[in-house]
Amino acid sequence: MLNLSLKEDIRSLTDFRSNTAAFLQQVRDKKRPLVITQHGRSAAVLLDVSEYEALLEKLNLLTDVYLAEQEIKQSKFVSHQAARDNVFNEIQK
Repeated sequence: MLNLSLKEDIRSLTDFRSNTAAFLQQVRDKKRPLVITQHGRSAAVLLDVSEYEALLEKLNLLTDVYLAEQEIKQSKFVSHQAARDNVFNEIQK
């Protein structure tokens, strides 16, 4: 995801309502999020679908890494040699 452009990517709800199609096209073309404000405060973020999917994929990966680190800290892991032995034993059955 590209960096947010303060000049182009923050729009009021009124502006968004008037130019919805153009802003949707901007989000698709530039792959940057659009921040929609209401009463001068950020209210919502519009993302391109592929950028949203990529963001979820990164979040899932980081969650897996975090959980793995927690398990390592709690000594809830199998050594490389033990995992290798388990795999070879299963293959030989």
